[in-house]
Amino acid sequence: MRPLRIGTRGSHLALWQARTVAALIEQRGHDVELMVIKTSGDRLQEAPLAEVGGKRLFVKEIEDALLTNEIDLAVHSAKDMPAVLPEGLEVAAVLPREDPRDALVLPGGTQAVDLAAAAARMGDSPTIGTSSVRRIAQLAALLPRARFEPIRGNVDTRLRKLDAGGFDALVLASAGMKRLGFGGRISAPIPPADCVPAPGQGIVAIEIRGDDQTTRSRLQPINDGMSGICLAAERALVAALGGGCQLPLGAIAIPLDGELDMHAIVSSVDGRRSVRRQARGVVSDPVRLGQRLAEELAAGGATALLDEVRNAQGPVEGSY
Repeated sequence: MRPLRIGTRGSHLALWQARTVAALIEQRGHDVELMVIKTSGDRLQEAPLAEVGGKRLFVKEIEDALLTNEIDLAVHSAKDMPAVLPEGLEVAAVLPREDPRDALVLPGGTQAVDLAAAAARMGDSPTIGTSSVRRIAQLAALLPRARFEPIRGNVDTRLRKLDAGGFDALVLASAGMKRLGFGGRISAPIPPADCVPAPGQGIVAIEIRGDDQTTRSRLQPINDGMSGICLAAERALVAALGGGCQLPLGAIAIPLDGELDMHAIVSSVDGRRSVRRQARGVVSDPVRLGQRLAEELAAGGATALLDEVRNAQGPVEGSY
C-alpha cells in the first residue's frame, strides 16, 4: 500500500506536530510521507490576522488538498481549525493535550514566581507582543496600562525580537513553547482564571475525509479519547456562538471527578465588558455541554459582544 500522505504547514511548530503524528503512525507499521503546503497565512506574515482573514488562512489550502485527494490526512493545531469543517471533512483523532495555558515571556529568560511577579517586572506601561484579540481583551482588564502590539512568525523569531528590545514581554501558548523546547523561557504561566485559553489550545488534531475508512482505522490507535472529548465540547461552544476567525472568545473543558468542568468567556475587544460562565456536564455528551454553556453566555449578553466585533471586522473571505 502507498504511504499515508500527511499535509502540514512548514512552520517549526507545524512540522513538529506532523512529525510526531508520522512517528506514531510508523511505530504501528505504516509508511508515511510528509507534504508541506504553504498557506495564505504563511504568505502574509506581516499582516495582523484580523485584517487578512484570521486563522482560517492557516488551514484552507491544506483542507483543499485533503478534499482533492492530494493528501490523506492533515495535521493542525486544533485552535486554528474552523468551528464548522468543510463538508466531507472531520477530525478523526487527536494527540494528548499539552499545557493549554497562555504564557507570559519576559526578555532574556527572566523567571517569575507567578503572573503578578512577572507583571511587576514589566514596568508601569509595558509593550506586550501578541496578535490574539482574545488575549488582548482579557489581559487588558488585568494590565490596563499595557500597550499590545502585533507579532507574527515562528516562536524563535518572536523570542529574538523580544530579546532585542522590541517588546517588554510576549504572550504565547505554553504548549507550543514546550513542544519546541522553549519551556524554560516561560516566565510565568497565565492561569485560566486570568486568561481563558482559546478553544482547542494545546491539542493537535488530525483531519481526514469522512469516507476514508482506511485512514480512520490507522489513526484510531493513536487517538487520545479524553482530549477528543474536551475538544468536542469546546468546538461545540464556538459553533453554537456562530464561530469567527478572530474573536475575543476563550473556552476550556477540563476533566474533573468523572465529569467535564467547562469555563468560557466572551469579552469586548477593549476588555471593559465581558461575560464569563462555567458549567459541568457528563463526559458522554460533550457537545451538549458546549452548547449549553454557549446558551448561558448568549443569555448573559455574549452574542451582542461578538456581533460588535464581527461588525467592526467586516465581511472577510474565508471566515468561519
